[in-house]
Amino acid sequence: MEHKIIAYLEEIFKIEGFEDCFLVEISQGGNHKLTVFLDSDSGMSFGKCQKISRQLEARIEEEGMMPEKYTLDVSSPGIERPLKFKRQYIKNVGRKMEVLNVEGESYVGELTEVHDDRIKLEYKERIKEGKKKKTVIIEKEILFDSINKAIVKAKF
Repeated sequence: MEHKIIAYLEEIFKIEGFEDCFLVEISQGGNHKLTVFLDSDSGMSFGKCQKISRQLEARIEEEGMMPEKYTLDVSSPGIERPLKFKRQYIKNVGRKMEVLNVEGESYVGELTEVHDDRIKLEYKERIKEGKKKKTVIIEKEILFDSINKAIVKAKF
């Protein structure tokens, strides 16, 4: 069933207004619940989610893929969910994020650059210089292959 849902979504993503949308994750839970997380290069609005949800629901019902009573939840991943794709990093350039690498090291800083194989974070660090401390700006490059989890930090 997941392959059919992905195929339906790919058809929807070819429709004008949805070309920059992409699938992040599909999960099926108990009580016949289907959850679909989508994102968009230009930002995933409630309206986009709603329109995609309606189209997807119509296809699911047309194909009889789910029982008569089921729940379909189509939404954006939300800020608390880790980034999965390079294009998600690109749209978050300039935002503060926390990156945990595979060695267990954590870095919190502003995402300043995204390259094919790595990202660059910028953050401030206090260092001791003689008897005084000073603040320096650190630029840390992190390879995508070494990222365990990256989460955008919300500003309040």
